[in-house]
Amino acid sequence: MAACGKKLINDPKDVVTQFIEGLVETYPGLQYLDGFPEVKVVLRSDVEVGTYDKVAVICGGGSGHEPAHGGFVGQGMLTAAVSGDVFTSPPVNSILAAIQAVTGPKGCLLVVTNYTGDRLNFGLAAEEAKSEGYKVEMVIVGDDCALSPTQGIAGRRGLAGTILVNKVAGAAAAAGLPLEEVAEQARHASKLVGTMGVALSVCTLPGQGTSDRLGPHQMELGLGIHGEPGAAVIELQPVDAVVTRVLKQILSPETQYVPITRGDRVILLTNGLGATPIMELMIATRKTVRKLQLEYDIATDRVYTGSFMTSLDMQGFSISLMKSDTTILKCLDASTKAPCWPAGTDDWQKPAKIAVPAPPSCGMKSDKMLQRSRELTKQVCILEASIEAGAKEIIWIKDSLNEWDSKVGDGDCGTTMYRGAIAILEDMKKCYPMNDVAETVNEIGATVRRVMGGTTGILYDILCKAAYASLKGTKTVEAKHWAHALQSSIGAISKYGGALEGYRTMLDALIPASKVLRERLEAGDDPLDAFIVSSEAALTGAESTRHMQAQAGRSSYIAADKLASAPDPGAMAAAAWYRAAALSLKNMSCHSDP
Repeated sequence: MAACGKKLINDPKDVVTQFIEGLVETYPGLQYLDGFPEVKVVLRSDVEVGTYDKVAVICGGGSGHEPAHGGFVGQGMLTAAVSGDVFTSPPVNSILAAIQAVTGPKGCLLVVTNYTGDRLNFGLAAEEAKSEGYKVEMVIVGDDCALSPTQGIAGRRGLAGTILVNKVAGAAAAAGLPLEEVAEQARHASKLVGTMGVALSVCTLPGQGTSDRLGPHQMELGLGIHGEPGAAVIELQPVDAVVTRVLKQILSPETQYVPITRGDRVILLTNGLGATPIMELMIATRKTVRKLQLEYDIATDRVYTGSFMTSLDMQGFSISLMKSDTTILKCLDASTKAPCWPAGTDDWQKPAKIAVPAPPSCGMKSDKMLQRSRELTKQVCILEASIEAGAKEIIWIKDSLNEWDSKVGDGDCGTTMYRGAIAILEDMKKCYPMNDVAETVNEIGATVRRVMGGTTGILYDILCKAAYASLKGTKTVEAKHWAHALQSSIGAISKYGGALEGYRTMLDALIPASKVLRERLEAGDDPLDAFIVSSEAALTGAESTRHMQAQAGRSSYIAADKLASAPDPGAMAAAAWYRAAALSLKNMSCHSDP
């Protein structure tokens, strides 16, 4: 039996009415109609019954597609939106009530998505309204491009392209055009738009079980916004490949879903289906725009990215393409107070990219510096072996670091450190001036800053910068110089990061190592032995973080009992590379002091 999907709701029977109540509380320009909650109609608060002097534009359908359609009610777009229960067409009496509430002498236009229930209920309501003397026109939107155009009498489903049609109709009505012209512009727009969706998961209805129709490595092409099966279930693919497939389907010359051909200009709507991060939607938009330009010679006049017509918590997106013309653009650019239509801009001309000088990269180092790096001395061998050992150890423990971090942080410590380690190994072979220890340490900081990012990257860059300042000018770097550099690095990290020993951070590995290293060297121990013993202290310190309450970083938000399940991943990473570097010294065939 499927597990019940988790929802932040009260009673599943009340989700629609409580959504509408929250909507009108949020946006003062909206209100709900008398008869609520049985009659679920959102309308403009500035429209009085029977007196509206422009064509009213009404859309609606089953709920679960928010912000459609209530979020698009406002001057310049919809005059009213009618909601049914989740994925259920609104009843005739609710639609009729909406018509009666907002329709004045100029009549009203019903924009209806092409589903049998919606067509029948809106159609009957339109006939009832006409019998009462109202002027009513109806436009059916069927923009689905996933299924064969010969699907019987049902026809193509109405999808996110409906939002663009609503905007065109709303702008035409706001301009004072008569009902016939408003309807004609809406019909014209509906013929120019095509949509196809893809999803990684099927939506979960309030109070019902979660579907397992799609496996963990599957995705579905062309499924409906109510979770209806689509055209095909395929293996999970990168978004670039998915966009390529979707565009091929929408722009297919065989099916001719839309009258868009090479050299045309289009409007692009990238629509999230409910549980898709804006980051992923923007990645899809990026590929879509480039693919249209490079492969189809199609330019985008307008690009809209966001969640417009969702499917509850479905993870996926749809792409809508509408052929552009002067009338369409004028309507899309017209002002509106609909709260969920994306804020426009007065200038849609894309500026040329501004050339910004990039920071010097590893590949831009001088020939003189690179020549120095090729002069292999004992010091170079020792330094290279230590760096390589530390980086390879981080690569080896990547998954362990991620596992620990998933329990006490955001789960990416290993991946972040891995990126840094890989880049260090690559840059070391190409451009580190290995005969200059201080400069090499400085370049390691530049590498991690470039590829690691976030708190970890900047902390390691600070560590390297402080060590560089300590080592700079030292011709032959000995163990005592490394000890002082480590102490300086710890001081800099503590100064800028705010952490101290016992705060459950990387310093809980580095501070014990630094103390032991200095003590052993001052006692006259062999430097190699001092490094080995100090690395053991680093590992012990890192392990001890299991028993600490975090006072810095993301772990400080985690309860103590959760923290006890894993050591601090940052401390474990620091201990790992430090110990690997120390052991490499011991294993070197040349046992001269570092």
